[in-house]
Amino acid sequence: MNDFRQAASAGEFLITAEVAPPKGGDITHMLKMATCLKGRVHAVNITDGSRAVMRMSPLASAAILLQHGIEPVCQLACRDRNRIGLQGDLLGAHALGVKNILALTGDPIKAGDYPHARPVFDLESVRLLKLATNLNRGFDGNDKPLPDGSVDLFIGAAVDPQCKSRSGLQRRFEQKVAAGAQFFQSQLISDFDVFDKFMQQIAIGYNKPVLAGIFLLKSAKNAEFINRNVPGVDIPQHIIDRLARSSEPLLEGIKIAAEQVRLASQLCQGVHLMAVKREDLIPQILDLAGISPLAIPHQLSTLK
Repeated sequence: MNDFRQAASAGEFLITAEVAPPKGGDITHMLKMATCLKGRVHAVNITDGSRAVMRMSPLASAAILLQHGIEPVCQLACRDRNRIGLQGDLLGAHALGVKNILALTGDPIKAGDYPHARPVFDLESVRLLKLATNLNRGFDGNDKPLPDGSVDLFIGAAVDPQCKSRSGLQRRFEQKVAAGAQFFQSQLISDFDVFDKFMQQIAIGYNKPVLAGIFLLKSAKNAEFINRNVPGVDIPQHIIDRLARSSEPLLEGIKIAAEQVRLASQLCQGVHLMAVKREDLIPQILDLAGISPLAIPHQLSTLK
């Protein structure tokens, strides 16, 4: 199953959506949310301890989705593993058929539910990209040949187009391309003028798909919380006011997300949708944005 990679290579408008692994052993809710996205997204993005909160292994979660006919993008963060563990997980992902990997540095430990845990950060995202690219070429992190064969991973990276330092943003983006990033998933986009400048001034010419991060805002309170707690995000006051005025703020949030999907479709090659705990609303957002269901044979039938 590699529909996401094939769609990226074909220049199609890419759609991914984020689903968190369970915080426990019951996979029912994760599967329910991921299943409702079948035929609407090219891949379901499984987070790796997002916000440094303990959850089920992303690799195990991604493999479970694959067993149910849902193509995953498996996030892999450097925070909790050294280069030995990271390579082991990358080799395991290939063996399990989990071919889409999003290489991340990882959120700081103090942001999560185990603030006194010991962080690893043996690598950061650029060096993890290089490591994964090396494995694709048949070499380990010490540049020694892999005796049991290379892997075949479609490796992506994160990007923050709203970073205040334009030179730093450009340098980091170029480093990730050079390290082997084959697609980019952006952080939450709240200023599409700034995003447009990023696409026109930095991403242009690299021919790498960029997926704009679209977040479902459920209320004005939700938007204000994100502004306070998510670095680099500044949801405009007019959006917050619009949510506050609405008698149905969740429906208004769906409309705002659909408008942003339409904006993104004019600027880049895809969207990454985040609807925390309401992933079931993503098809409604896509319908409102005029995005038709996908004709992906693999995702239209469950693997047995």
